[in-house]
Amino acid sequence: MKKWLIFIVFFSIFLVGCEMQLLNKAERAEQRAFPAFEEWEIPRTFIPKPIYAVGLGDSLTEGIGDELKLGGYFGRVTTAMNDWEGVREVRADNLAKKGRRSDQLLKQLDEPEVQKKLKEADVILLTIGGNDIMKIVKRDLFKLKVSPFYDELKQFEKRLEEVFGVIRGLNGDAVVIVGGLYNPFSIVAAEPLELEEIITDWNEAIEVRTVLDGKACFVPVNDLFYSNENMVYHTDFFHPNAKGYVQMADRYIESIDKCNLNKLSDGNLNM
Repeated sequence: MKKWLIFIVFFSIFLVGCEMQLLNKAERAEQRAFPAFEEWEIPRTFIPKPIYAVGLGDSLTEGIGDELKLGGYFGRVTTAMNDWEGVREVRADNLAKKGRRSDQLLKQLDEPEVQKKLKEADVILLTIGGNDIMKIVKRDLFKLKVSPFYDELKQFEKRLEEVFGVIRGLNGDAVVIVGGLYNPFSIVAAEPLELEEIITDWNEAIEVRTVLDGKACFVPVNDLFYSNENMVYHTDFFHPNAKGYVQMADRYIESIDKCNLNKLSDGNLNM
């Protein structure tokens, strides 16, 4: 009788063990088929939010020359932001001004109201440097030499470093989008001065500083305005017209996509 009792006990334990193994296998299979809710990664773009875009710099960001009055590249790009993932609506402030140089931009960044807006910004769009070059062209118009452009480039690089320093001191999270320079003199006869090479070197300096930021994107535009074959210039033959700004906006959107907006924005935005 004891043997039968021991057999029944051990047999019961064996059955319980088998049942537990089957249950564990079933649970594992269910977990593979239906992961636990806490394991699901919900993207930050899942719930759209309002975003705030701020424009800084010179006439290119201001949109001078846009005969359609649509805000140049800045107006077109900020309108396109409405289609980004994670965006419910876009509020935009364009603080750029025609003729502004990098030293003048630094003074503007000292203004409390400007600093307040930069602190709130999710995206900052900036063009700067063209008027720094034009300052030399106007000053030395009849005696242009290469060396002053590179002397000025050294000072510009220092000021650009300060600009990024101020922006990041106010806002470490905003995506900063920096447009490159173009040579407006390419539409006239080739000048003795190698201005195209100078523009290339200035663009390289801007791109290097932009990339070093880690949360910024450089947008090259020089090739869009080489000569006027596509009729992209305003009647002043210096600023883009509406067609030129459309091409700029397209290039901005293309470049932002290549820069990986999702990574730059820490997952808050996506194309």
